[in-house]
Amino acid sequence: MMKIEFDNIILRDMIGSDIEDYVRWFTVEREWENWDAPWENEDTCEETERKGWTEYYESVKDRPDDAHRRKFEIEWNGRHVGWVSSYCIDENYEWVGKIKDGQTVYRAIGIDICEPDLCGNGIGTKALRAFINYYFENGVNELYTQTWSGNVRMLRCAEKLGFVECNRDVGTREVDGQKYDGLTFKIKMITHR
Repeated sequence: MMKIEFDNIILRDMIGSDIEDYVRWFTVEREWENWDAPWENEDTCEETERKGWTEYYESVKDRPDDAHRRKFEIEWNGRHVGWVSSYCIDENYEWVGKIKDGQTVYRAIGIDICEPDLCGNGIGTKALRAFINYYFENGVNELYTQTWSGNVRMLRCAEKLGFVECNRDVGTREVDGQKYDGLTFKIKMITHR
């Protein structure tokens, strides 16, 4: 199992007991969804989530330690509290599901702290910094992160880490009937501290 320790935070591979945390986070304790793309929230049930997360765990549990990771679980003080993950975006800063031959894509990273009592105390910033370091140490020279203008927690986190806004889509995100801007930020290895 791959594990990265950084400033009292552990980024690690998923373990079987994480499945029940995901079931709880996607069915009961859903406050975190109000910050991570709330326009995408969907109702689900425990059975569906348990099946999906069990299948995901089975697909990743035997990866060798030297295999590249796109996702890590966040552990703080022995407690599974969320995850960091990455995805590809194109030159228009749009999500890319399947990469076509010759297509230029860029790596974007994100974070979710799902335990409501732990939001706002720096765990997310530390975990995202560790994830950035992981990518920079593995040959990625620039990273992106995306959020919306109403997510003040993520905006503060991005600023602390040295991300710089590189794209703003005005009024493209709607949350609770209010329009917000879609934001993309960039950080380069040479500016990272």
